[in-house]
Amino acid sequence: MLMLPGQNKTWVSEFILLGFSSDPTTNRILFIAFLLLYLSSVLGNGLIVTLICLDTRLHTPMYFFLCILSLMDMGYVTTTMPQMLVHLLSHSQTISFAGCWLQMYVFGALGVTECVLFVVMAYDRYVAICYPLHYTVILSWNLCIRLAAGTLRCGFLASLIHTIHTMWMPYCGPNKVNHYFCEGPSVRNLACMDTHLIEIVDQVLSAIFVAAPLSLIVASYVHTAMAILKIKSTRSHCKAFSTFTSHLTVVTLFYAPATYIYMRPKSSYCPERDKQVSLFYNVFTALLNPVVYSMRNKDINQALVKVMGHGRVN
Repeated sequence: MLMLPGQNKTWVSEFILLGFSSDPTTNRILFIAFLLLYLSSVLGNGLIVTLICLDTRLHTPMYFFLCILSLMDMGYVTTTMPQMLVHLLSHSQTISFAGCWLQMYVFGALGVTECVLFVVMAYDRYVAICYPLHYTVILSWNLCIRLAAGTLRCGFLASLIHTIHTMWMPYCGPNKVNHYFCEGPSVRNLACMDTHLIEIVDQVLSAIFVAAPLSLIVASYVHTAMAILKIKSTRSHCKAFSTFTSHLTVVTLFYAPATYIYMRPKSSYCPERDKQVSLFYNVFTALLNPVVYSMRNKDINQALVKVMGHGRVN
């Protein structure tokens, strides 16, 4: 705590992240489990990025966006997991105010970026299935790069607004965050002021960057599904449906828990349940993304076979 000169009020200079358990034996077990999950997530997404970069046949808009998604997922889990692993084995579970600010900002930026990126990926599948002959013309590399840059700008700007509103509130104690990382709603509950206005701002941001993208994705899915049903070729029908369902699975795994965390009313706040839900969309989604795309994607599997068999891909 810091004491302001001339005032009888203390201000928080660090937070204590309570994590999942205070029992040393349980924490050691959790450390092993989460370490395996973290390494699997990073290695799985890293493998997809490597394969897409090495195989020239994967240099298409679809795999370009998939590569960005994998990079986002690696950054997403790295923002929270290494610190949580350290806290599981350490007696100290503190994080500085500035460290909490930075973690919240980066985590939020990558999360919002993924939300918008899923819209871009849905548009990519829509164009590929509904306008296959004009696919490369509509989704030129210039447009792909601008779309990718636009998602990053949206993510980092939205997170900056959210983080400033959250961290500029007065925090005069207690400083124990019932979470395993500095997530906005959990930290905001410790503020020494009425947070009603901040919650309204967050609800507006959530509507813009969670509900609105989800609505666009659903609309894209409806048009894409209708186009798939019109395909007469059984082989083309199956291929289109496979890529469509892969994207649908990944989006569902990400949006369902994220929507629960950021769009539910404060009255339904439950720290223990929220930690579990956050763990799912933070860690398990990043872990499952490579599995979903690799198991259902022949191009990725063929690239992997070539890399393992020849050491390089032409």
